[in-house]
Amino acid sequence: MTTVDPNFEIEAKKEARKARLFSRINTADKWFGVIGLTWVTPLLRAAAGDNPKGQVKEIWRLLCVPLLAICAFLLLWGTLAPKVQTSLGAIPGPAAVWAEAVNLHQDAVRKAEREAVFMERVAERNDKLIAAGRADEVKDIGYTGAPSYYDQIWTSIGTVFFGFLIASAVAIPLGILAGLSPIANAAINPLIQIFKPVSPLAWLPIVTMIVSAVYATNDGLFAKSFLVSAITVTLCSLWPTLINTALGVASIDKDLVSVSRVLKMNTYTKITKLVLPSALPLIFTGLRLSLGVGWMVLIAAEMLAQNPGLGKFVWDEFQNGSSQSLAKIIVAVLTIGIIGFLLDRVMFALQSLFTFSNNR
Repeated sequence: MTTVDPNFEIEAKKEARKARLFSRINTADKWFGVIGLTWVTPLLRAAAGDNPKGQVKEIWRLLCVPLLAICAFLLLWGTLAPKVQTSLGAIPGPAAVWAEAVNLHQDAVRKAEREAVFMERVAERNDKLIAAGRADEVKDIGYTGAPSYYDQIWTSIGTVFFGFLIASAVAIPLGILAGLSPIANAAINPLIQIFKPVSPLAWLPIVTMIVSAVYATNDGLFAKSFLVSAITVTLCSLWPTLINTALGVASIDKDLVSVSRVLKMNTYTKITKLVLPSALPLIFTGLRLSLGVGWMVLIAAEMLAQNPGLGKFVWDEFQNGSSQSLAKIIVAVLTIGIIGFLLDRVMFALQSLFTFSNNR
């Protein structure tokens, strides 16, 4: 009768646990890439004992080098900024901008507290009216105070997604049509080449006049400034999705198209079962580009349309001309950049869920 060496069994269990751990790390690596935290993977692998020296090189490349670049940028900014004098004073350095960001946060907290107090008083007033049998006098009074910085951020995000969704609803069907039909492609392509390079500043006056003429009421579901900004985003951001969708559909394997003919698929089945799954990676690439373009366009649109978002915040601070205005504008610029990065990561996460693309 053979006996199993206890040490061998212990080592086998250790190796099995290590293999399971590495498998989990590899699975998590895909999502670290999605959210922009690729440097976490070599840290976990080094901690698990997987070639620590090799992982140190990866940590240096993925984490230390970017951090050093950011530190060098901040040092250069802090050194050169005080030497540049403007009509509003010297360019604020990182410390001044951080202080202003803290002030904006504190101001947002105070405004939220004032709004909460106001809404509480309105609710108390309505309760008293109901208790007194005067329910017909109950009114839902909206808070009319100035929006906080966070409110303006959410306004901009809501506006860009509204315009982006409209653009996607228009661009994807047109792209599928252009990809499937050479005649439709010949008809749509000249319009793409003409309108794709048009600046949002050129679209804005036209959109403003049309919205003012068609949307005459001020009591509608959306404010005019919101619609003007969102439609301008739509007109400027639909082209990348349209072009990539058409390219993705036109690039479908010809053998698959032949199979669909042999199986006598109807148009709906062909699009849902064959066209969309094959073209999805390029469609998502177009959607990511469109959302990025829409976010850039939005800021300019909000400045001129006076939609109460980040664009209007930048314009108001520029017009204000106080000693803190320049620092606030830089805070807004950094906020715009960070949100743009996060929006791209959100779209890439969706792309990773629905496609097999590995592009980051």
